Amino acid sequence: MPTSSKPLTSSTKSLPVVDLASLRSSARDAARIGAALDRACCEFGFFYVTGHGIDPALSARLMTLARKVFALPLEQKLAIAMPHGGRAWRGYFPIDGELTSGRPDRKEGIYFGTELGPDDARVRAGVPLHGMNLYPALSGFRDTLLTYMDEVTAVGQLLLSGIAVGLGLAPDYFLDRYTRAPTVLFRMFNYPPSTTGAHENELGVGAHTDYGLLTLLRQDEIGGLEVWHQDRWLSAPPVPDSFVCNVGDMLERLTAGRYVSALHRVRNVSKQDRVSMPLFLDPSFDAVLAPITPLAPDPSATGRQQRARRWDGTDLATVSGSYGDYLLSKVSKVFPQLRAEVL
Repeated sequence: MPTSSKPLTSSTKSLPVVDLASLRSSARDAARIGAALDRACCEFGFFYVTGHGIDPALSARLMTLARKVFALPLEQKLAIAMPHGGRAWRGYFPIDGELTSGRPDRKEGIYFGTELGPDDARVRAGVPLHGMNLYPALSGFRDTLLTYMDEVTAVGQLLLSGIAVGLGLAPDYFLDRYTRAPTVLFRMFNYPPSTTGAHENELGVGAHTDYGLLTLLRQDEIGGLEVWHQDRWLSAPPVPDSFVCNVGDMLERLTAGRYVSALHRVRNVSKQDRVSMPLFLDPSFDAVLAPITPLAPDPSATGRQQRARRWDGTDLATVSGSYGDYLLSKVSKVFPQLRAEVL
């Protein structure tokens, strides 16, 4: 695979950009890109990924299908509402149907995950968040979605190998311990146009962090994603044919705070709907996480921990048990109406 002629990173007034095109080509390139990923995860917890190898036509096709789904009449979308998904925790929710810090988000969305049939051992055991997806009645939707999820998951695994190298670990460190059978969750979100312009309190989704290892987000051209960095909100505008990637809580936990699971939010101040499609690459449901030792301390991590208290009051250093325990404790607060019925 040829090496890109573009600079590896750029972070003067925006998030870093990391080109993955040469990551597989040589140990020297892996070390170079690993170092860039390490800095991005330490300083921002967010970065763009280019050179990922996914056909832009596939991403565009799924984005078009997402817009078609959200344009359907509400009664058709409610035919695949989340209560129909049961313990698999899949399906559609309407605007104000999801909470962040107890406050309704101004967005609608659909939850998907790894497709598991009724004969899967985890499904037979009734493990929450495992099972079948609910699909809208659109031609080609299921096949396009599952192909896209598989390809983005592969990019996430490649990213984790680069991050491992940047940490001085074997490339398969995360794969061998946490992501051989990952928890893969995929979302489609639609943020309606602003009703108040650029009002600070009108949020598509409030400030939060993600729960797992890595998030890989495909966003449309509208913009609105903001990242908390050095005591201010930093815009993360669309970059053509890129993913916005960010560190999740469990990667901060594994690195003992060296990497930051950064706060982020969405404010759609445009007059158009905004569609985003995040894939969450998380540890296996039963994985028990503990800090990687030894890791060199990072001065920026110490400064962050001294300045700020986490948005949800959680001290990640005290998190114990399985990843599934942590994930369920979070999602049950996001959809309290489903908590008693499903969990």
